Amino acid sequence: MKVRTRSSAMIATVCLLASLALTTAAADEPGQRHRAPAVVLTNVATAQNPTAGTAGPGDTVWIAERAGTVRVLSDRGLGGPVLDISAETTTDGERGLLGIAFDKRFAHFYISFTNLEGTSTVDEFAVRHGKIQPKTRRTVLTQTQPYNNHNGGDIKFGPDGYLYIALGDGGSGGDPHGNGQNLDTLLGKLLRIDPRGGTPYAIPADNPFVNDPNARGEIWAYGLRNPWRFSFDAATGDLFIGDVGQSDWEEIDRAPARSNGGENYGWSQMEGTHPFRGGTEPANHVRPIHEYDRAGLGCSVTGGYVYRGDALPALRGQYVFSDYCDGTVRSLKLRKGKVTAVNDLGVNGGEVISFVQDRHGELYVLGLGGGITRLDAA
Repeated sequence: MKVRTRSSAMIATVCLLASLALTTAAADEPGQRHRAPAVVLTNVATAQNPTAGTAGPGDTVWIAERAGTVRVLSDRGLGGPVLDISAETTTDGERGLLGIAFDKRFAHFYISFTNLEGTSTVDEFAVRHGKIQPKTRRTVLTQTQPYNNHNGGDIKFGPDGYLYIALGDGGSGGDPHGNGQNLDTLLGKLLRIDPRGGTPYAIPADNPFVNDPNARGEIWAYGLRNPWRFSFDAATGDLFIGDVGQSDWEEIDRAPARSNGGENYGWSQMEGTHPFRGGTEPANHVRPIHEYDRAGLGCSVTGGYVYRGDALPALRGQYVFSDYCDGTVRSLKLRKGKVTAVNDLGVNGGEVISFVQDRHGELYVLGLGGGITRLDAA
């Protein structure tokens, strides 16, 4: 999944750390703690190790389960699998079905998973009348992975209609191959492609490195360790990335909607705002808007969304996130792209692996243990 690499810890051990307290600090200066909006987590369904989700046709929410199944959550509850690729993936290490997305017209459905060889794979299906058409399946993009962790795997369509794909640095620990700062590999990057513009895809002409012979044209941003979850603000188009740290610091990065791409988030020269193992801060390093250390035993940031729903007016415009090992749901109050306050929302989602935003802007919290809960007013 998304747990930081530790030489003496396995993913099963990390699972035991859920609900421990987390200490937070802003990247540039400590955020003031204001009175948080009163919220509760309402249980809406239970799934088998849910890992990701997306708003679907109508008022549905589609849920990906790690072993390879996709199920639809509606007002009737969680239905049976509408897609099953469990024979094509594995759940060893941090692998599995890691991301799902629809295009804007719900005409195509995309899945991001690691195949039986561990290769990161993005496949496309046509959708008709809200149903996946299995015979239309095709592979859009693949990337071999040297290790079984730091896969990334999140996929989202941006406001520009292009598909963004997050890939980790390849795994192990400390970025042994230097992928984060290497523009000749897709590992450790956020990609931007046009999946319908070519075979198997097209690279947008305005991507930042498209004319650089020493860089991959698919790259939108780089210097990422394991960008497990990212999102776009539904109101502004701003990009937010929760990048899982190595040893000491978890970070949340931001790029404004007006960005032309090319941001360098620093890994593996930097971990958050701190040089990593004697690294030198790159001149073009884009510092995180928020980071927190391990003092409270938080260990793996789970990026979320800027809340744009109606159920919690006091939360609107705040970035909601959590930590897999801590489980506490928190929010960042923002002003002109800067963090002005850090809020503990007073609820715990367990092993928070992902957030899902429905078409109305309401947020769901996915716990790897199976819980699907919704943020509601207390």
